[in-house]
Amino acid sequence: MNTRTTITIDEDLLDRLKMRATRDKTTVSALVEEDLRLAEARRAAQSDPSRPRFTLPTFYIEPLPGVDLNDNAALLDLMESDE
Repeated sequence: MNTRTTITIDEDLLDRLKMRATRDKTTVSALVEEDLRLAEARRAAQSDPSRPRFTLPTFYIEPLPGVDLNDNAALLDLMESDE
């Protein structure tokens, strides 16, 4: 079922939609509906709680002997050294 509605839209955006509609041999309404459906599908996919959350693997690695991770100046010296 189609429902008519009125929206306020930026003139430049409307001009681009009109050119795209002409190029694709369709209507501005069809383009707006298609783009809204795609945006809603993308939004729904991003907020889907059943989708497994991506987690980065972690590793427990100790620093080299004599390296103090709390000493910024010493870490900078170590990283800039040629060793």
